[in-house]
Amino acid sequence: MSSTKRTDRRIDDPLWKSVIEDTFAHFLTFFFPNATEVFDFQRGFAYLDKEFESLFPPQVNNRGVRYVDKLVKVYLLDGSEKYVLCHIEVQSSKGKGDLAARMFQYFYRITDKYHVPVTAVAILADGHKDYRPGVYVQEFMGTSLQYRFNCYKILDHDAVTLRANSNPFAVVVLTALQAILQRDVTDEQLMQIKHDLYDEMIKRDMDKLSRQGIYDFLSRYVSFQDTTLFITFEQEVETKLGRSTTMGTREYLLDKAMQEGKLEGRLEGKLEGKLEGHLEGKLEGKLEERALAEADKKESARKMLQNGFDVTMISDIIGLSVSEIKKLT
Repeated sequence: MSSTKRTDRRIDDPLWKSVIEDTFAHFLTFFFPNATEVFDFQRGFAYLDKEFESLFPPQVNNRGVRYVDKLVKVYLLDGSEKYVLCHIEVQSSKGKGDLAARMFQYFYRITDKYHVPVTAVAILADGHKDYRPGVYVQEFMGTSLQYRFNCYKILDHDAVTLRANSNPFAVVVLTALQAILQRDVTDEQLMQIKHDLYDEMIKRDMDKLSRQGIYDFLSRYVSFQDTTLFITFEQEVETKLGRSTTMGTREYLLDKAMQEGKLEGRLEGKLEGKLEGHLEGKLEGKLEERALAEADKKESARKMLQNGFDVTMISDIIGLSVSEIKKLT
């Protein structure tokens, strides 16, 4: 295993969306201590991704800053409906300092559209200790407005406290904290960190969906320089358990490419089986329809090359020949 320090720490921030959805009940109890007295967990949650995008179309963010937003309809024990807005700011840069203004904009547009009370949680996963905008203030000629929202600064919390917290979402926060504090580690050290996070996860009681969501997050939130080490990590985890519980690397990479818009064609079929192995494994299920056009494949391969994936691995995943992929460089 290489001991060379990594020069490009790639953070897979879209994973925040899926882990919040997979663990949302734990998310609520982590951030709101009285959550069980307020929310009706038996009724579940409604994730309003399309509705949010209709209010706030995706746009190019400040260089070095990435935003992840999640709007969720929740049900209260009194029978009413409310909304929870989750906003995560990822990466080391703090942008232009406009977070408070954006949070207020989110608030008034959502309130104007749905006429439902909203609580907002902004998770700051940046590396600036003094950056903590939790209030928006506007004042002019005797007229003033003050909007406060929940602001959670990951750097404010220490690993010891998070390890002592039995809430499964504490492992998600611990993963993000390690990503901030352990920026210049080798692949070997990163492997040790991921195993430690995995051990923290299995100590906690949670449902299967939450466990899979947290596993995907801790295993892929920070990338190895040598992308084949994802496979090694999964194999070592399986060895610990004596059975396969992880999502195969082939399935993850293909799904990731689709989620990020690298594949414009859509697979309408579903993966009906599990992966028996990893790159040597075969899909037990089958794709109901093959809708990947040649141009889409090449664009996907080009993006994966830019993200540092091995040519052979790309060929195996996308279905293009090695020679075709090399022509894209």
